[in-house]
Amino acid sequence: MSGKLIVLEGTDASGKSTQFARLCQYCDDRQISYRRLVFPRYEEESSALIRMYLGGEFGSHPDDVSAYAASTFFAVDRFASYRKDWKDYYENGGLVLADRYTTSNAIHQASKLDGEEQNAYLDWLFDFEYRIMGLPAPDHVFFLDMPTEAVHELLIHREGKSTDIHEKDIPYLQRCYQTASKLADRFHWERIRCTKNGSIRSIEAISNDLIGRFAALIEK
Repeated sequence: MSGKLIVLEGTDASGKSTQFARLCQYCDDRQISYRRLVFPRYEEESSALIRMYLGGEFGSHPDDVSAYAASTFFAVDRFASYRKDWKDYYENGGLVLADRYTTSNAIHQASKLDGEEQNAYLDWLFDFEYRIMGLPAPDHVFFLDMPTEAVHELLIHREGKSTDIHEKDIPYLQRCYQTASKLADRFHWERIRCTKNGSIRSIEAISNDLIGRFAALIEK
């Protein structure tokens, strides 16, 4: 009996790490049994190529590395995590919460392509990870809908944290948001609105929205 895999997605600097921590805290406070995943796993050997890519060792712009090549870097890290850490738990009915997943490749790498090339890439990506590599597909995806203008504002006010080649490229982030919004509609990801009337909603308001929808989902 397979478990349930719930993914929290969003573009860079959308507040995803903060909201994921709050979601996990909600589960902890209510003694809900779950497994917590955060991708990429920068501290693990399986993320070596990811660190090189995001660090600019293969080129200073995201488009310097093809969508297909970059996707394999992230997929290998997920494969190692699944086979070593949570495969048995998930296959025995466990609840798994993931901060990013294959859906992040869909957002960030598909944004390097247009039209039919983008569609062909998405077909390849999901077949590669879910069928060939044997990773489970998510049961539900929550998408933090943070427009790029708001993301840019958050990046400007970040302190003490360096940016990778994705975050440094604002036009690329704009393409990622447009792609993510399109994918959310196409694949029925559940949107969590992070702005209201052009202003960023409070962390608490976004969290209450996310947790309320999560609670309703797992109670089904």
